[in-house]
Amino acid sequence: MSYKAVAKRVVVGVKAVAVAAALAAGSSNSWAGQPLKIGYSDWPGWVAWQVAIEKGWFKQAGVDVKFEWFDYSASMEAFAAGKIDAVTMTNGDALVTGASGGRNVMIMLTDYSNGNDMIIGKPGIKSLKDLKGKKVAVESGLVEHLLLLNGLKKAGLKESDVTLVNAKTNEMPQVLASGDVAAVGAWQPIAGQAIKGSPGAKPLYTSADEPGLIYDVLAVSPGSLTSRKAEWQKVVGVWDKVVSYIEDPKTQPDALKIMSARVGIAPEAYAKFLKGTKLLSLKAGKEVMVKAEGFKSLHGSSKIADAFNVANDVYKKPQPIDSYIDASLTNAAAK
Repeated sequence: MSYKAVAKRVVVGVKAVAVAAALAAGSSNSWAGQPLKIGYSDWPGWVAWQVAIEKGWFKQAGVDVKFEWFDYSASMEAFAAGKIDAVTMTNGDALVTGASGGRNVMIMLTDYSNGNDMIIGKPGIKSLKDLKGKKVAVESGLVEHLLLLNGLKKAGLKESDVTLVNAKTNEMPQVLASGDVAAVGAWQPIAGQAIKGSPGAKPLYTSADEPGLIYDVLAVSPGSLTSRKAEWQKVVGVWDKVVSYIEDPKTQPDALKIMSARVGIAPEAYAKFLKGTKLLSLKAGKEVMVKAEGFKSLHGSSKIADAFNVANDVYKKPQPIDSYIDASLTNAAAK
């Protein structure tokens, strides 16, 4: 898939390699001297690492890193199988992966979704309140489902006030165009395709309306983090250089050229996706990693995602959120 989702769809795959994950955790010390292997995929906050790769910043920082490109689901499966040391994923997916056997620790934030995930109303539907008594299509258990519930709550509605229709996210443009539902949930670029395919359709609620509902992170296996913490500290230390290069008007065109080439689209098109992604400096990440309730905290957001995952049978038992977060590297590198 092109962009991320809560990983209900990869639970089976992750469980299938849980035994391998346990074996990999037990042999992590044998990886010493090899490059740190990081899996990344097609999301602006993760493609951002491509800038550091091509500029040689890891070498400058004195750390040997190998980034491996995957489809998103495959990246989590590779991590769970112990084939890579770390993976870029959402905080909700970090819990899913961990619950299924791929234990991990979130050591830094790259960004949060700032509009790329959305609930889109068909022509004539002007607000979430207009959805009462109507059908809404989402892929059950995925992040747009959580986004919808959050939006309905803010609009004074409950999940029972709408009729949920389960559909694949990549089919949402056709589902919306059919006129059989009042709204659909999708992320970019599928969301844009849905809007284009139904003239008059518009976003009713997006991830920009609830910053922190979807955080994106770098998550590391506990074994690798313990045995190679100094190297991971250097990786984290490169991040602010990446953010500055992307956000500086003087260097942003070059950054967009590098990032868009990685995913095979035009820089102008990629710039739109970047706008829906709020990159977080290490200082901003440090503030988000302070333990608190609610979406402004990685802990609080993860707690909400955990409750959602359990309620939707993504996994059975609540996860120990504290064990999934280690703010020490971000705190040490933040300026």
